[in-house]
Amino acid sequence: MKTLSVRQRKYLKGRAHSLKPVVTVGPGGLSPGVVEELARNIAHHELMKIKLPAGGKAERRAMLDAACDAVGAAAVTLIGRTGIMYRAAEDTRIRLPE
Repeated sequence: MKTLSVRQRKYLKGRAHSLKPVVTVGPGGLSPGVVEELARNIAHHELMKIKLPAGGKAERRAMLDAACDAVGAAAVTLIGRTGIMYRAAEDTRIRLPE
């Protein structure tokens, strides 16, 4: 999982503000089908929101980190049940600040 600087996280949070969640993780967690869907969508979108199941904040944070690890993305932030993840594409459209 790639780490992001505070400045990069702030920039990506601003870019993600208007986005809608692309993938919803159900109460079954990160099944192979969900991981496949995450991988397909992060390759296409670079920056995306995912909706996580209800539970404690630590559980949601662990699930977001596991999802990011599974697809090689970086966790930008977790707000309530919505997680934001980022992975640069080969033909990147998002230029991160240094």
